[in-house]
Amino acid sequence: MSNDPSQPNGAAAVPKKRMNLRTPEVMKIVQEQVEEHYRSPVVEYLRHTKSYLSANGLTVKLAKVFGFCYGVERAINLAYASAKVFKGHNIYLLGEIIHNPEVNDQIRDMGIKQLKETRGVYDLDGLTEEDVVIVPAFGAEVKVLQRLKEIGCYQVDTTCGDVMSVWKRVRQYRNQGTTSIIHGKAWHEETKATVSQAISENGGTHYLVVFTLDETDYVCDYIRKGGDKAEFLKKFEGAYSPGFDPDQHLVSVGVANQTTMMKNETEEVQRRFEKAMVDRFGRENLDQHFRKADTICGATQERQDALSEMLSVEKMNLLLVVGGYNSSNTSHLAEMGEAMLPTYFIKNSEKLISPTEISHYDQHKQQEVISHDWLPEGNVVVGITAGASCPNNLLEETIHRLYQFRGVDVEKLLPADYREIVGLAPVTDSSAHH
Repeated sequence: MSNDPSQPNGAAAVPKKRMNLRTPEVMKIVQEQVEEHYRSPVVEYLRHTKSYLSANGLTVKLAKVFGFCYGVERAINLAYASAKVFKGHNIYLLGEIIHNPEVNDQIRDMGIKQLKETRGVYDLDGLTEEDVVIVPAFGAEVKVLQRLKEIGCYQVDTTCGDVMSVWKRVRQYRNQGTTSIIHGKAWHEETKATVSQAISENGGTHYLVVFTLDETDYVCDYIRKGGDKAEFLKKFEGAYSPGFDPDQHLVSVGVANQTTMMKNETEEVQRRFEKAMVDRFGRENLDQHFRKADTICGATQERQDALSEMLSVEKMNLLLVVGGYNSSNTSHLAEMGEAMLPTYFIKNSEKLISPTEISHYDQHKQQEVISHDWLPEGNVVVGITAGASCPNNLLEETIHRLYQFRGVDVEKLLPADYREIVGLAPVTDSSAHH
């Protein structure tokens, strides 16, 4: 058996099934590398001063809360730490560390290989005890974690604490014999990991995933008066547990959610299920048939609240939402913006092709589209926000690109004393207005 690289001086030890690399010594080593990749002097200035940039008729404002959350930072730090500590080992990642293409490219550039799913199954057969597997921030299904345990490889678990809180709640439902109703996306890694916690070893407990309020209403109507079982099972194919029977397993339900869903929508899902149970069993019997929990991620909610405030207070011509197209929390920010003003969901600054052309993600068509005349001439206010998986450097690049269209060097808009602190070259013609 080889030495355990996590032990001081390479002391011999049996490989641990899980690894915690988040120690002060290791984090100090990786912090400089992480900052080099994702640091943004412009964004940090705007965040800390709560100010904005304005020059040549273009004003750029950021939401009060945006970008990396603690859970994402932790996952990235642990991935970087793995590359440092486990040199000489094969390091694999279950899927993506987070839903941001630039971050995932950076992880791959460090030599961390991505284990991809084929028909919903990871190929783990080639792994050995000497290999390292990183569990992403979304977590992983019970069967996958169990298989890694059997193989005996090193595990670096970056599962977000908010996700594990949902798992705890779902296990409570399972232990009470209650069917877990998960408000989320059945195909999302986090939800797949969560529902695996809802099934007991003997298969006696169940789950059902609902995505929309229309699906919620369909299930609630079935609870009240029954319906066509075959139609129900076809409608929710791929979103319920093996052996699920809506006639038997909707008598007692507990609602939880994918942590990145819209809080007000999850609360509405809970209200509708509660009402259905009251209608069928009576208010006096509700405790026997219905349970709920607040399992929305705090960081997700903070970003939604900040954007909501921005949309209601700031007068903006348009909104840019920056982040990965498969990021659930980012997509909800784009939905919020679309309801209020012209909104463009972009993954990076390269999508700002010109002042008259932009490539952005259309969530209704599920594809990138080209829009024209998106950036008005003359005085214009652009709002910017980003999901919890988007690094600050992508926001800065977006801001740089916007001001390039107006012939402005963004760094010259920063105060001279701040430029000196962060190591930017001095200028004498600052034209910033804050």
